[in-house]
Amino acid sequence: MTRSLRRRQSRKRQADNSSVDIKDKLAQKRKAKATRRKLMGLIGFSLFFAILVGVPLSFSISPKIGGSVGLLIPLFVVCYNYPRTALWAFLIYMPFSGTMTYWIGGGNALFQLSKDGFYIPGLLGLIYYCRKKKQAIIVSKPLLITLVLLATCALLTLFFVNGAKQFLPTCDSISYDDRYLRDANGEWILSADGIVIRTPCKNSIPFAQGILGLKVLAGYIPLIFCAYYLINDKKQLLFLGRLLVVIAIICCGLALIQFWMFKTGRCQGTDHLAGELLFKPTIKARCLVGGSALYSPSQGQIRMPGTFVSPWHWGWFLVANAAICFSVAFSDSAFFWRNCGLFGMAMVFINAVICGQRLALALVPAVMIIMLFLTGKIADFKRFIPIAIGLSLVLLIGFSFLNPDFVQERIDSFVGRWNASPPYSFIQEQFDFAMRTQKGFLGQGLGSGTNSTRIFGKVSLIETYHPKLLFEMGFPGLIAFMIFVSHLCFLTFKIYRGLKDECLKSFASGFWVFLLIIAYFPYWYPLDTDPVCVYYWLFAGVLLKLPVIDKEEQIKLKAQKAADDALKKRVKTKRRNPSAI
Repeated sequence: MTRSLRRRQSRKRQADNSSVDIKDKLAQKRKAKATRRKLMGLIGFSLFFAILVGVPLSFSISPKIGGSVGLLIPLFVVCYNYPRTALWAFLIYMPFSGTMTYWIGGGNALFQLSKDGFYIPGLLGLIYYCRKKKQAIIVSKPLLITLVLLATCALLTLFFVNGAKQFLPTCDSISYDDRYLRDANGEWILSADGIVIRTPCKNSIPFAQGILGLKVLAGYIPLIFCAYYLINDKKQLLFLGRLLVVIAIICCGLALIQFWMFKTGRCQGTDHLAGELLFKPTIKARCLVGGSALYSPSQGQIRMPGTFVSPWHWGWFLVANAAICFSVAFSDSAFFWRNCGLFGMAMVFINAVICGQRLALALVPAVMIIMLFLTGKIADFKRFIPIAIGLSLVLLIGFSFLNPDFVQERIDSFVGRWNASPPYSFIQEQFDFAMRTQKGFLGQGLGSGTNSTRIFGKVSLIETYHPKLLFEMGFPGLIAFMIFVSHLCFLTFKIYRGLKDECLKSFASGFWVFLLIIAYFPYWYPLDTDPVCVYYWLFAGVLLKLPVIDKEEQIKLKAQKAADDALKKRVKTKRRNPSAI
């Protein structure tokens, strides 16, 4: 009697469960249908509006402008309505944006901002979504204090330095006699170096230059917020690491093909030129992917751009992916993807040798070694040995295709450059220049030392990041920035050390070491350069989200453990008393 009752109850539960499953499936189908209907409506409206605006622009101004507007309008509309998809598309497109700049944009400087066609509407759409769902926009309240301090210093410089310069007369409007300052006696006023001081004037648009300089300085900081809501669980974190490794392998593969085309003469390079043209990257030497290239092996000069607009962008891509591939190789839960990370490390290292960028040649192995020690992976000796052996084999196979003399030449080039201009003396010279040219408390103005703002006026060539901050924003801006990134490193370190899930903690250690290196690295300007300026703030947001993911993983672990204990208890009970079940 009891058994028949249990059977009926079991059948009833199964029927209830099947009806619930059917309802869920029907609800999912309705939701998918509504989503498709919404997407098609958005695409139809945006295409209609794009044609309405783009066609007249194509006939009145130029087909390129009309076509660009026609593409941007649908892109903005769709990305705003699907912000998470837009952000994933941004991460995928960004390493190839330099190639697209010359394939489609013809090298137009404004086309280099095409990647922001995914980022900006995605950011705005995510902000709207969070406000609608009443979710927090400020994902780390402790970090807000130092961020406000940095924003205050930047805005003060923008309005009181760039804004003040905007009201200066244009240099063309000043007569020859008034071009230099004179005292009450009509004598020229000399500087401390004995140089005649010119009358302040402008040959540019200082405020627009400041706006673009502010975008370069802080434009990707909101990626902290984006990453916080983009990565919702452990599965998506693994997907992020795997996606970036695949992108790194694809880009490095294209760069190897680029090198092979230069070496075999399929791309002419710059070796046939004369004079100083033998030593300068040029867009005319562009080969397959990327932008400006320099290939003059007869002079020992090679600077390849990979998939980016310039060789130094490519160098920083390799440095960033040395850290990313390392993190996946040591942290991913799947054996296949750990080996992909290992292969990515080898590809990055080979490209660091052949690309000709001394910075990449020095930093790629240095970053790997620093991460090995600071993340504690060197202690995992049993796991480290096969990875080290595998990496050595892949590197040996890779370099077997290269002429040993070529490798030695790259090393000699690096050593010669170091001896000619040691980095520590170069950095000191840059700081001396930035301090010597200070004319006020808030610096020379945002964008005045940023290469990408030259479209709006003349910029000073400052090739290191911290002296550049000092030059543009003075000591208040430099100190505010260092306080902000130091605070960020401190908060993320506490998060990393407090994680319990081993996989999450391993990823966190790699991301945190990357933040630490880039925040204090004094040479060149990584936080002004794609893709470091993207990955830096992205990983910061991921680190801030990891405590939430770790808590969810611990809840799942406890639930799984409770289910296993209950199953074991039932098995024991059944063995002792079979009739009780």
